[in-house]
Amino acid sequence: MGNRRIEIGIERGQSLEIQVDGEKLVAYQGETIAAALIASGRRTFRWTQKKNEPRGMYCGIGLCFECRMEINGVPNTRACQTLVTPGCQVKTKDSPDQTEDEL
Repeated sequence: MGNRRIEIGIERGQSLEIQVDGEKLVAYQGETIAAALIASGRRTFRWTQKKNEPRGMYCGIGLCFECRMEINGVPNTRACQTLVTPGCQVKTKDSPDQTEDEL
């Protein structure tokens, strides 16, 4: 999907790879998973249970819970609040494992 990061005037941490739905993506130390996904062109982080509609990052500060993904085997983890780690395993959520009330 291509790199959508700003290149001029930005200092980044060391590059590393994460896996998203089995695909390897480049991320940088200090980035959140949401930032790495947006930079790679991915906008859908999960699908709603009732209407099967796409959801992605909305608020970017962890309040809305729209960016919930399965991260390193932990369901309903907020991608906007989770920093990338080398070899991190991320999965798009097909349907919530928990209701909003259980979070």
